[in-house]
Amino acid sequence: MKRGLTIILLSLFLISSFAISFQPIVPTASAQTRTTVRYRRHKRSFWQKHRDKLTVAGTAATGAGVGAIAGGGKGAAIGTAVGAGSGALYTYKLRKRHRRVRRY
Repeated sequence: MKRGLTIILLSLFLISSFAISFQPIVPTASAQTRTTVRYRRHKRSFWQKHRDKLTVAGTAATGAGVGAIAGGGKGAAIGTAVGAGSGALYTYKLRKRHRRVRRY
């Protein structure tokens, strides 16, 4: 009984903490003060900071999974190398790096 209750409470805690952490932060403005910030640095998310590394790691993991299904341990090693190589090729050579910036 204690174990089941503990699992339920922990899962509710984890779900609520994820829901709170992913809510967007909305700046509040008061009526008395008006400040305009022209040059404000954008806080980048984890994905934006590590996009290249995560793309290469994801393709390597996918290649390892496919290789393991096809050929066992040696196939997983080959699949990892092929997946990482193709992910790096896409990330550093084929993908467009710079997007147009909207100016108002």
